Amino acid sequence: MALLEVNNLTKYYKEKLALNAASFNVRKGEFVSVIGRSGAGKSTLLRCINRMIDANDGSVQFADTDLYSLGKRAMRKTRRHVGMIFQHYNLVYRLTVLENVLHGRLGYKSDLDGILGRYTQQEKELAVEMIDKLDLTEQIYNRCDTLSGGQKQRVGIARALVQDPQLILCDEPIASLDPRSAKVIMDHLKKIASKMNIGILCNLHQVDVALKYSDRIIGMKQGEVVFDDVPEKLGKKTIHEIYGTTDGDLIDE
Repeated sequence: MALLEVNNLTKYYKEKLALNAASFNVRKGEFVSVIGRSGAGKSTLLRCINRMIDANDGSVQFADTDLYSLGKRAMRKTRRHVGMIFQHYNLVYRLTVLENVLHGRLGYKSDLDGILGRYTQQEKELAVEMIDKLDLTEQIYNRCDTLSGGQKQRVGIARALVQDPQLILCDEPIASLDPRSAKVIMDHLKKIASKMNIGILCNLHQVDVALKYSDRIIGMKQGEVVFDDVPEKLGKKTIHEIYGTTDGDLIDE
């Protein structure tokens, strides 16, 4: 049974069609990559799934709940179980690693508790556990503005994990990283999917990375899903159709 079902999701920005009846699903513990050119609709897709922006048409079923039927309060509760990882980390840089990770619990807090930073001992222990999983224990009390890009992204992942997510949406999580740091991030995300049984939906520019880590790949072109299958079925001809290219630079030989 699918954890996430996206059906005919359509989004316009004024007159421009950004998503064109996109449909696919993600199962628990499955790592699904979304590839395509800049402007293909990948980021819009993720933001419509968790309703950071609202689609014009279509539906999103998450854990048997129709997200587009929910009011603001119910949607806020549902977002507790949908983590989000951003290309540019989205951290509070003047705060420590621990403080940033604890922000993943804000969806469980009243506004006052969130403002005052009131966290239970259990929540603090969970944050420490996730920081350790991401190999950040030595940086736990460091301000985030002192960290490398790869370390910042690992803080973002730990923050998502303390939400107790069933699904994590990743918007170009390695686009700003060097190859070594990118590999560390992708290794962690793959382990999270397989060991913690969390669905991962990950936007990627790098086709070779998608081929290496994905259980399934979704190819998008001009807002449409034009490919949805296992990596072994993604041939060079299809890659060039997705990206509108005729060269061989998109994939390592």
